[in-house]
Amino acid sequence: MADTELTTLLGVLNSQRAHVLSIVEGLDEEALRRPVLPSGWTCLGLVHHLALDDEKFWFRAVVSGEPAAIAEILEVEENAWQPAPEKSAEEVFALYRRESELADALLAGADLEAAPGWWPDFFGNWRYDNVREVILHVITETAAHVGHLDAVRELIDGRQRLVVP
Repeated sequence: MADTELTTLLGVLNSQRAHVLSIVEGLDEEALRRPVLPSGWTCLGLVHHLALDDEKFWFRAVVSGEPAAIAEILEVEENAWQPAPEKSAEEVFALYRRESELADALLAGADLEAAPGWWPDFFGNWRYDNVREVILHVITETAAHVGHLDAVRELIDGRQRLVVP
């Protein structure tokens, strides 16, 4: 990866990904599946959402146009925010790591100016014009969810990433 901008973008994204996993580290299955906010989402559901609706959707489907990823996205009726009860936390975390690794591999030589390989019809006329915009979107989405996880982790067991005096 000789491209400094791409290296920087992926470095920031990987930092946010690491924060996602570190903030849920040490929570047991019950805590990971416990809804804390009125919306009902859970820490495990949020990590599952990031794996499927962000990493897989935006990188494997939109950026690369990978037919298998597109088919899975269009055909699967699973709610990414609610992993199946039989899916363990470790399976969800492994899925997130795997989708992140697949995304990194396909982005390693990406042209930031390239148009997305696929664009879903369900977005209508709105679209990102290039790979850079997609990466920036995923960084923003991941960082926003990191903040959600930080707040919810504090509500669950009092753990704070940054101690406020």
